Amino acid sequence: MIRLKRVYEPAAKSDGKRMLVERLWPRGVKKEALQLDGWLRDVAPSTELRKWFDHRPERWSEFQKRYRAELDASREAWQPLLDLARKGTVTLLFSSQNTTQNNAVVLSNYIKSKLR
Repeated sequence: MIRLKRVYEPAAKSDGKRMLVERLWPRGVKKEALQLDGWLRDVAPSTELRKWFDHRPERWSEFQKRYRAELDASREAWQPLLDLARKGTVTLLFSSQNTTQNNAVVLSNYIKSKLR
């Protein structure tokens, strides 16, 4: 099972493995405060794609296509998430204020498609 959670929300036992899926460390969060099982920087969108998207809703559809293409080209980056999801609950941690249009949403759907 894959869940999504903002890094600013408190950890819960039901989170399972907590994996940060951001290229940059979240602002205002101390490393020791974020209960984390791993930080997968390379599974996050490229710097170029992240900057291009800039959380602009009108670019959401194209962002999803481009990010999926990046994921298709980097199996080694997302394979650990797939392996963890096959064993139990994995919570993808993200920092975006937009909880419906961010890289973790795309990544979650991508991994879920590989679980089928």
